[in-house]
Amino acid sequence: MIRDGLDRLREAGCDRILAVPGMLFAAMHAKNDIPSVLNTYAAEHGIDVRYGRELGVDPKMIAAAAARVQEAVDAANAQEDVPMHETCLVVIGRGASDPDANSNVSKIARMLWEGMGFGWCEVGYSGVTFPLVEPALEHAARLGYRRVFGFPYFLFTVILIDRIYGFTDMVAGAHPGTQFVKAGYLNDHPQVVATFAERATEILEGQAAMNCSMCKYRTQVLGFEAEVGMPQESHHHHVEGQGASAPGSRVEDCALCDTFCIGACRRDAGHDHHHHHDHGDGHHHHHGDGHDHGQDHGHHHPPYPHADHPHGPESVRKHMKGDA
Repeated sequence: MIRDGLDRLREAGCDRILAVPGMLFAAMHAKNDIPSVLNTYAAEHGIDVRYGRELGVDPKMIAAAAARVQEAVDAANAQEDVPMHETCLVVIGRGASDPDANSNVSKIARMLWEGMGFGWCEVGYSGVTFPLVEPALEHAARLGYRRVFGFPYFLFTVILIDRIYGFTDMVAGAHPGTQFVKAGYLNDHPQVVATFAERATEILEGQAAMNCSMCKYRTQVLGFEAEVGMPQESHHHHVEGQGASAPGSRVEDCALCDTFCIGACRRDAGHDHHHHHDHGDGHHHHHGDGHDHGQDHGHHHPPYPHADHPHGPESVRKHMKGDA
């Protein structure tokens, strides 16, 4: 919980805090929720809290990603050498209701594809937008490449990594003629650590501005024109600190998922923040399944315009408990 960390720093005597969002790209959490919590806390306690920018599309982050992919390539080639031109890379990003953040995943994927010389590359997302993991991998399988590398462009091993690897195993089982290789996530690669350090330095030097040229709150992005000028406010104050104690936080307690989290609770959400929250503690929370907060949050988020896309959250329907 952000406030817990701020409390510990304040109790240790800190009166100026540099906050770097541990996020790859800036979507609603980085733009709205985190700064709202930080600003509220700073005003309540009279301390100076300065907010930095996300890790973003950075040469160091691309280098870290390439290293993780190369590790998987080397391990696979140690068993059977397959030319890069006969392999397909599938980069899986987090997925958000912000097309600017989603497009950055595609840019990372293109840099890896062209830089490393893969035969082809596909992009998928773990939630909210489309295509989700399974449709992206299924599409890659039909392209006819001998080997497909699935690379989760994630910092941590949260439940979403289990989802990505789970769907990879599922698609691999349906396509025995194609070898599927699960690459590791970014983790604490030295270049990732260096990027974090650079973001903190930027705050001190006054260069921590986010890139807002394609922000849906500032300009009319195709399909999201109605969101220009919307109030940027947090909706997470009512769920802060629930963590592992939240109802539905474990897959085995979930009424929708089976062996791994397939993201089924997002299917009827319509946008990024109604029923399901994927937290860094490795748990998913089903806020719409028998868990009523009993309060009006005082604001509403617009529905994601493509919530019914067949390759988006709707694609998990066939894997839900009780569904064919």
